Amino acid sequence: MTNLTALTGFFLMKFSDSRELQVSLAFLFLLIYMASLLGNLIIILVTLDHCLCTPMYFFLRNLSFLDACLISVTVPKFVLDSLSHRSLISFPGCLLQVLFVVHFATCELFILTAMSYDRYAAICHPLHYNIMMSRAVCVKMAAASWVFGGIFGVLYSAGTFPLSFCGSRKLPQFFCDVPSLLKISCSEIHTAIDVSVAFGVIYGLFCIGYIGYTYVSIFNTVLIMPSLQGRSKAFSTCLPHLTVVMTFLITGTTAYLKPVPDSPHLVDFLVSVFYAVLPPFLNPVIYSLRNKEIKTALGKFVWKLYMIL
Repeated sequence: MTNLTALTGFFLMKFSDSRELQVSLAFLFLLIYMASLLGNLIIILVTLDHCLCTPMYFFLRNLSFLDACLISVTVPKFVLDSLSHRSLISFPGCLLQVLFVVHFATCELFILTAMSYDRYAAICHPLHYNIMMSRAVCVKMAAASWVFGGIFGVLYSAGTFPLSFCGSRKLPQFFCDVPSLLKISCSEIHTAIDVSVAFGVIYGLFCIGYIGYTYVSIFNTVLIMPSLQGRSKAFSTCLPHLTVVMTFLITGTTAYLKPVPDSPHLVDFLVSVFYAVLPPFLNPVIYSLRNKEIKTALGKFVWKLYMIL
């Protein structure tokens, strides 16, 4: 049966058995996907402006690129399946989804941690900022995020490969992830996955703990600033990042700490959607609405585009 599963693959969770509802949902997700891609692409292009060449915008470009990649791993497959009324994914395709979802999510968490370090250096150590956040340091941090993402992606997908599936092939998820595969697996021992999860938890706790430490230091520094304008500017630069971090952590934690159901319902589907779709969709909006420099650069970009057309 394990060989049969490897040949035929798995059935992904469907929102509804109604063809009309599936098609309507597919177009809704397609609109969300296109809006997310467009929003992140605009952020990438806008932050290439020579006026926005600081480390904060360097990391924001990386974050937008990762958001575009993360949502592209899951949503296009769901849209195509909904329009074609299929829900089958091959075994290699499932492993690739696990690999890329874990890879991009791990990269994004590291970038968010690097962005918190950037805000910490700018507010708590302004005189040493250029040294602490030099171009070389920023590039090394971005490269480290891809290295960690690759390591965890390979660990999780490699740990998933030897699992045996001798029962149902219906995944309680609209894309392949480790908890859902473990739910339908008949393997009682999965040491590789357990070790990977343990390392993942340690990595996640370290990043969350460091982000927490930087913001405690930032708030302590901001609160003793004599200038009200300085405090307002510091909070305005930190609030978008903190909002993005909370959105990413809350949706991810809810999705992975929630027990995997035997028979998924609407709530389970919505939780999965919030985790896979909400952060990449909202991040460009959050940074665009709260950042005057991005608004100004966006205005210039739109004007240049208008003149070209």
